[in-house]
Amino acid sequence: MGIESDAIWFDGRIVPFADAKVHVLSHTLHYGMGGFEGIRAYTQPDGSPGIWRLHDHIVRLERTMHVLRTPLPFSIEAIEAACGEVLRANRMTEAYLRPLAFLGMGAMGLGARTNPVHVIVAAWAWGAYMGDEGLDKGIRLRTSSFTRHHPNAAMPRAKVIGQYVNSVLARYEANDDGYDEALLLDASGMVAEGTGENLFCVADGRVVTPSATNLLPGITRASVLEILHQAGIPVVEATLGRDALYVADEVFLCGTAAEITPVAELDRRRIGNGRPGPITRLVQKTYADAVRGRVPALAHHVTRVEPA
Repeated sequence: MGIESDAIWFDGRIVPFADAKVHVLSHTLHYGMGGFEGIRAYTQPDGSPGIWRLHDHIVRLERTMHVLRTPLPFSIEAIEAACGEVLRANRMTEAYLRPLAFLGMGAMGLGARTNPVHVIVAAWAWGAYMGDEGLDKGIRLRTSSFTRHHPNAAMPRAKVIGQYVNSVLARYEANDDGYDEALLLDASGMVAEGTGENLFCVADGRVVTPSATNLLPGITRASVLEILHQAGIPVVEATLGRDALYVADEVFLCGTAAEITPVAELDRRRIGNGRPGPITRLVQKTYADAVRGRVPALAHHVTRVEPA
């Protein structure tokens, strides 16, 4: 699937896709200073678009830029409205949305602090991140040779552009070795997350997920915790070695792009019976229904957008 569309929101106005350009000397292009979000909109029962947890995503973007000591030039409300504008301008009811804040051209060097801050929101059609078969049958995962950032070297709660080089390299390695995705361990060798997903495992009737100290505490992760709570299934945040996943009954990844993706295999070891288990399926179905406005208890997370 391509990422082209009709229009992009750029610094407060809708511009044609081909006109959304930046200079090659933009600061972020050289140093990675900036923040971004990945958000999904889904078609609701009445045919209109609904954006899943829009406010939570834009608040996180603002907090990312706060961590970077770079205030956003637009309010949270303005960027939320921009997401709806982009959907209408592109006549989309289901899309992946990409808000991004970056430093433009001006001073160069690591100490530059006067460059203009630009904000864009783009949208494109994006299906299953790991493919429909991955969602249905589960994916193959390998432990990466790359370590997830130490919390004192990079701020894991911030979704910083430059920090994703770590994820890209880990994903390249996994794909080149024939796997679908990579599992990253933290600096102490404990399970952290995927290249762009959080992780849950089920073992001996208990759901466990790594604590959000050395990883991005994902918004989809928060949705999974809420789904499990509403289903009466207790969840424990705990430190996990990768061998705990080898002997787990179920493992699944979650993220805005990945949604709820089962893991069938890790490091050539089958997880459980090699098929998505009952808790994974429950979370997967509930999430798929919730984002499309079919779960009343979670309907407050959907921001409805008036169609064009």
